[in-house]
Amino acid sequence: MGDADCSYDFSNLDAFVEQLRGGARLVMGNRFRGGIAEGAMPLLHRYLGNPVLSFIGRLFFRTDIGDFHCGIRGFHQESVAALGLVSNGMEFASEMVAKAALAGISIAEVPTTLKPDGRGRPPHLRTWRDGWRHLKFLLLFCPRWLFLYPGVMLVLAGVVGMGVLQRPWSSDAHDLRIHTMLYMAGAMVLGVQLVQLAVLTKWLGVLSGIVPQPPWLRRAQPALSLEAGLLLGAGLFAIGLIWSVGLVQQWGRSGFGPLAPTEGMRAAIPAVTLMIIGMQAVAGTLFAGAIELAWRTGRQKRHA
Repeated sequence: MGDADCSYDFSNLDAFVEQLRGGARLVMGNRFRGGIAEGAMPLLHRYLGNPVLSFIGRLFFRTDIGDFHCGIRGFHQESVAALGLVSNGMEFASEMVAKAALAGISIAEVPTTLKPDGRGRPPHLRTWRDGWRHLKFLLLFCPRWLFLYPGVMLVLAGVVGMGVLQRPWSSDAHDLRIHTMLYMAGAMVLGVQLVQLAVLTKWLGVLSGIVPQPPWLRRAQPALSLEAGLLLGAGLFAIGLIWSVGLVQQWGRSGFGPLAPTEGMRAAIPAVTLMIIGMQAVAGTLFAGAIELAWRTGRQKRHA
């Protein structure tokens, strides 16, 4: 399969055929290894667009393909048809490589040359529009980098920051400590939400058949059950609630008099944060259960 713009030499496909006969199910051309003729590729595409997007693709999908967007490639029809390719734009090039890498099929790469476009009209490619479509696909198709890693970093930063800020400080730094704790609490809440979205996105992809079920998700399924999620969320909420009730009781013992904002908030902020995260866990678990129920109902109707 190749672009019909006279930029590729279809009379020199021996390397593609050799790799296919050697067991590869998808063979990609690499223009950067084979040679790019003068005027065949805009400088922005050559030195920024293609290298950056290919690097992101390699990082996200753990493959060593150096040119994700080469317009000539060979493949076994059955293997590629089973990938369920659905893109209808330029990002189709990235989708084929990404899904092949996720499915674990054998991918090879061979040098290929690129000549100037031989058509008598401007190309359909639009640099920024189509570059964004490629990047958007890579991000949406890899929840680890879109949601999981940023979420884990935010949670860790929030937990560490909250722990440090709970230690005794000088009285002059009380206001700064309380204000910083609010930001740490926000980081924890946002981080948990991103991690939850990462798991839900991966689960939805597995249910729909877009991506294969990763081993870690198979092993973690008992801990990701509806009951386990509800118990975890309810437990976190209960801890925060009990902590809050204790703060009210402590206030009552002082006759419900004026509160020292810095000392009261030092305990109230983590308590409220636990309650919010607990409710997030409950809501996310119920949402995941609704997704699975809808998927199973739809599958039963399709097979009825």
